[in-house]
Amino acid sequence: MEEAKFELDETIEYYNAELPGLGDLFLSEVLESLDRFARFSDAWHQLSENTRRCQTKRFPFGIIYSVLDGEILIVSVSNLHREPNHWQGHIR
Repeated sequence: MEEAKFELDETIEYYNAELPGLGDLFLSEVLESLDRFARFSDAWHQLSENTRRCQTKRFPFGIIYSVLDGEILIVSVSNLHREPNHWQGHIR
């Protein structure tokens, strides 16, 4: 979803501005998380009937996703220190 891509890009920029290369480490962490839940999509915390959250290991972020007809849809790349349900506005 566009919102998730925007959140990801914004966070990478923020971390790189804080410390050069930190945003790249964040992106690597997100990609590792994507790989984990692509292999084990039902293993992560269920947020609603159709959504789950996989937390990153080193950053305070969760990737909210849905599995629909065998495809994974990324709903949000969420800072876990934010309003916990802000991602619900991303679902249409």
